[in-house]
Amino acid sequence: MLEAVERLGFVEASPIQTRAIPLIMEGHDVVGQSETGSGKTAAFCIPAIERVDVSRPQTQVLILVPTRELATQVAGEVRRLADSTKGLHVLPIYGGVPYDRQFAELRRGVHVVVGTPGRLNDHVGRGTLDLSAVRMLVLDEADRMLDMGFREDIEKILAAVPADRQTVFFSATISPAIQALVRGHSRAPKTVTIEQRAEDGPAAVDQVCYEVRHHAKFDALSRIIDFYDVDSGLIFCNTQQMVEELADALLARGVSAERLHGGMAQAQRSRVMGKFKNAQCAFLVATDVAARGIDVNDLELVVNYDLPYDAEDYVHRIGRTGRAGRTGRAVTLVTGAGAYKLRSIERFTNARIRREPLPSLEAVEGRRSAALVDKLLATLAGGGFSRQAPVVKRLLEQGFAPADVAAAILHHFVGPAAAAQRSTDATAPPAPRPERSTTGERRTSGPDHGPGRQRQGQRRTFGPGGRKRR
Repeated sequence: MLEAVERLGFVEASPIQTRAIPLIMEGHDVVGQSETGSGKTAAFCIPAIERVDVSRPQTQVLILVPTRELATQVAGEVRRLADSTKGLHVLPIYGGVPYDRQFAELRRGVHVVVGTPGRLNDHVGRGTLDLSAVRMLVLDEADRMLDMGFREDIEKILAAVPADRQTVFFSATISPAIQALVRGHSRAPKTVTIEQRAEDGPAAVDQVCYEVRHHAKFDALSRIIDFYDVDSGLIFCNTQQMVEELADALLARGVSAERLHGGMAQAQRSRVMGKFKNAQCAFLVATDVAARGIDVNDLELVVNYDLPYDAEDYVHRIGRTGRAGRTGRAVTLVTGAGAYKLRSIERFTNARIRREPLPSLEAVEGRRSAALVDKLLATLAGGGFSRQAPVVKRLLEQGFAPADVAAAILHHFVGPAAAAQRSTDATAPPAPRPERSTTGERRTSGPDHGPGRQRQGQRRTFGPGGRKRR
């Protein structure tokens, strides 16, 4: 476990981890009150993993969560923390997906099950999930589960697990309903309360979010890159697989990009960081763990392609821009249930993240045209273009109008409206339903959807040597 924690880059335990982990390790029932983003997931995952006997292919830890997104997230955290624990198996169980794979995994033996109450009860009723060996039961975001009407399902699960199991409740608020649940289903619980500690995002960072449909995230990112036309940017994804897919998709569209994640060899990561710091690529696509230690003062844009798991991660991400007295911009793409998580981030940071509609194609082209006009005006004011005058004179001698000559030159060297070619409508009707990969990321089948899609004639160049630092 210590190896896993060090590899993940954790340096200091958060308050909820400092107080809750020892109590859970000692076997006490615990009621933890802590805001989303305070590190509570690791606070119960670490002792849960430590309690598992991997030699017994039985479900020994059951973690209840309110949504499928949170089930995937928590299961991913267990996998990362248990990376050095040989033979430990974890399975997220939630509704809206076929039963077949869940049946097969449960038959093979799963030590830690993370699931939503409704689907868990379905498995218990079918006899495909045996809870007789559960040693620890965790209710994560208990307040949300009750608000969503899961009380009856929770009561059934509490009645199905052994009476001598350890019970751990985590909730942002401790309502009377949760107090009643604790009184009825725990033994002399220890209470850990962490006061909310708001962290303000960097004052120099303009924070904005765009709500888009999941299938349109990549097109939305392409349009944002065109609209802001920045020289340097850091794009965050939650998984190594998504980093790989997104970096490949950006490169296919002509965007100067590199990738950085924990699955890469250290020498390769150092090489990529050197290229990014030396402005040899415009964008770096990275996971949170790999991005620790990135120190680039003139970074202009941070994009949360995936919403971070914790609010603290959001603060760390956007803190990469707006440094050294410069202004910066943090853009977040929100899909589906992400709106709830965004509100918890706003509560944690004590700041409002501005919601805006995605820039239209006309707005993108207007901004690009305005930037081009500014550059030409600066060139005209500075002079120094006399060497090109003979070419223009020869064209004018052919009888063409000056405006047509200038437009033809721009068309040749600037090209047709790149933004209109590349940026598609991110608010278009939904594509076929995405599939969920084994890493928890949603991925759409086929070559025409999601990261990795390529289109002919859609290129973005940043000139020799990558981006230009200001």
